[in-house]
Amino acid sequence: MSHIPYGRQNISEADIAEVVAVLRSDWLTQGPTIERFEQAVARYCGAPYASATCNATCALHLAYRALELGPGDVIWTSPITFVATANAAHYCGAEVDFVDIDPVSYNISVPALARKLERAAAAGGRLPKIVAPVHLAGEPCDMRAIAELGRRYGFRIVEDASHAVGSLYEGEHVGSCRYSDIAVFSFHPVKLITTAEGGMVLARTAELHQRVQLLRSHGITRDAGRMESKPDGAWYYEQLDLGYNYRMTDMQAALGHSQLQRLEGFLARRHELAARYDEALRGLPVRLPARSPANRSALHLYVIHCRSRAQLFQALRKADIGVNVHYIPVYRQPYYRRLGFRPADFPEAEAYYAGAMSLPLFPALTDAQQDYVVSSIRDCLEPKAVKAL
Repeated sequence: MSHIPYGRQNISEADIAEVVAVLRSDWLTQGPTIERFEQAVARYCGAPYASATCNATCALHLAYRALELGPGDVIWTSPITFVATANAAHYCGAEVDFVDIDPVSYNISVPALARKLERAAAAGGRLPKIVAPVHLAGEPCDMRAIAELGRRYGFRIVEDASHAVGSLYEGEHVGSCRYSDIAVFSFHPVKLITTAEGGMVLARTAELHQRVQLLRSHGITRDAGRMESKPDGAWYYEQLDLGYNYRMTDMQAALGHSQLQRLEGFLARRHELAARYDEALRGLPVRLPARSPANRSALHLYVIHCRSRAQLFQALRKADIGVNVHYIPVYRQPYYRRLGFRPADFPEAEAYYAGAMSLPLFPALTDAQQDYVVSSIRDCLEPKAVKAL
């Protein structure tokens, strides 16, 4: 059987047609297709405002800057995430700290967050300016509880929803910003929908939205109402802040807009495949991923946990199955080790990393391919009499 990756984009003729239409238009960048895509995502999520970006790392950076994160501030987040969640805070000159994860959902632990906040407040220590929960694998965090802690301790909330386009929390789409100031999506090719590279910043208030939009394009405005001087003419613009070129192109937005029309179908197939994994792997010495029945995971990843992970990983890669590990805890990276983080401070994250492995899961994965993945897992594990978790 040919190589099976852990994730893969799904491009249709309709997607190609929308991109070609842009190529034949007058606009390749900063045109009307971007705004159309932004409005479509905002409507889908029930969010007040949306701003498209060139990737999700830039979206996180803009979110943190919009909330005025800077030197002397600290942000708390989950250690089980891609490094960008933390790195973007360092771009702002802020410090980063981590909160251990829940052993079932693998998301940031609300009890651990509450204890850490209580200890910091009692000791007169620094409280976080921002807490950035990560919806790992598309499984929603307990945002209501995190928001309640935010009101009590005065921090702002940025949802790293890179995995969670289409997730539902309390019946609403993740990205609505009901319990956060800002939410961020990723449209990388292995995510739920793709723009090749791309991201989105969803904001709860007009003020934050305007701030993101300004910083996204060099800090420049052409709005006379926001200028500090009277315009010299119709050509006039002013740079109000030190911003960036974090814009999305119309070609990317066209692809994203087309993909969004198929998102619910993508999600349905992911859930169908996850249910097949649940059934086929039950009884093997692996822990299957938990999903809250009260919410809907976007199922960006299907993460199993196995005590013989290294052996299984090697066997599956040898069988041309592109399993992966999401993620190495951020504090284990050399850059963060040098900042003084100790693995012993995060026992649940360490336990997760000891056996986590992502199996192939994407809409175009066929039943036959999935059956091959399962049979390869059985070939490796069944003869070994590994003690079940």
